[in-house]
Order: sequence, then structure tokens, then C-alpha cells
Amino acid sequence: MLDGVMRKIIDPPLGLMGRALVKSKVTANQVTLAGLGLGLLASAAIALSWFWVGLVLIVLSRLMDGLDGAVARVSGKTDFGGYLDIALDFLFYGAVPVGFVIADPAANAIPGAILLASFYFNGSTFLGYAILAEKKELQTTSRGAKSLYFTGGLLEGTETIGFFIVLCIWPAVFPWAALVFAALCFVTGASRILLARQVFAEPGSDRGSDLVEPVTEVVDEVVDSLEAHGKPKK
Repeated sequence: MLDGVMRKIIDPPLGLMGRALVKSKVTANQVTLAGLGLGLLASAAIALSWFWVGLVLIVLSRLMDGLDGAVARVSGKTDFGGYLDIALDFLFYGAVPVGFVIADPAANAIPGAILLASFYFNGSTFLGYAILAEKKELQTTSRGAKSLYFTGGLLEGTETIGFFIVLCIWPAVFPWAALVFAALCFVTGASRILLARQVFAEPGSDRGSDLVEPVTEVVDEVVDSLEAHGKPKK
């Protein structure tokens, strides 16, 4: 939800840093790999309950994640670079919750598993949408120049990084915070499915009513049942 706003703030300084790195013969893929390395170190630090170290490493990792795109825009984007970036991003986003689970498995294991499931679902809807957008030759730059089509949503990268930072500052809130964030991830993924149904529906179709009507019928049945049970007996 906030990625578009954040891009406008961070892109100018990242552009300057990216040009400096290109002059130093640093490649975008090297920056991407460095970002992953820092992210995995963050996960390891969190697993050892070094939460403040993990916080610093998370911030540095995501700085690298922004810089690789800035370097690529100067030196030239490649399809493989975009693929590597998104694949390692997903690994980072999965590794951080694993760190919290290892730090306190008794309290965090089940919420962490649910959180990872929500990431998996949300990520699959994101990548599926990107594939169809490429097929339809859709383009957007609202979240910066990307190799893949980036759809918006209730939760995006900015919100997720903020969530990780909050967890590092207050690790004790992980169990309930993970469940709340997971619920919002499921909502984000579901809304993207409905958006895809609207955008990619075949001409002349009902554009999503076949998804909405069964849900409406179930809701109506539940309401009718509750009303029937609530009526006083004669």
C-alpha cells in the first residue's frame, strides 16, 4: 500500500548511490546477493535473540534491495537480474520469521507457520498476476521500474519491512502480531485474485459474479438460519 509513496522518497538518493556503484564496477546481481547475505545474517541474529543486530541487518539488507535496481537502471536491466531479485526477496521474507520461530519455538512456532503460509499464498497471487500481466503486455512504474509487473495491495514490501522492525524492537509481540499480519496477507492475496478476475476476465464474461454469488448465497443461508433459530416458538 505504501510502496508507491516510498519509491518517490528513496529513488533519488538510491539513484545517486547506484551511479557511484556502477563507477566502482559493482554489478546489480552482486548487490542483490549482498542483500540476501545480510538478510540471512539478520535471520541468524534473530534466532540467537540478538534482535537489535537483526534489525540493523534487515535495514541494510533492504537498502541493498533498493540499490540493486538503481544499479541496474544505470548499467542496464536484464531479465535474469529481475528474476534473481524477486527469488532472493522471497527467500529473505521467509527467513526472517524462521529466525523468530527458532528464537522461541514454544511461543512462535504455530503463529510463524501460519505467517509463512500467508506469505506463500500472497506471493503466489503476486507472481501469478505478474505472469498474466506480461501476457497481456500490461505495464506500470508506480512502484519503480521493475522486471515484473508489481500489483498494489493492502500489504506490500514497505509494510512487511516495518512489521519486521517492530518485531525486532518488541519480539514478545510476535505470536499475536504474526497472526494479525497473516490475516492481512490472506486478505491481500484474496483481493488480488478478485482483481485478476476483473482484469483478466474473457470478453463477455460476468467478470467475477461467479465468485461473488456463491459467497452471497452462503451468507444469506446463514442469516436465514440464525433468524429462524431466533424466532420465539409458538
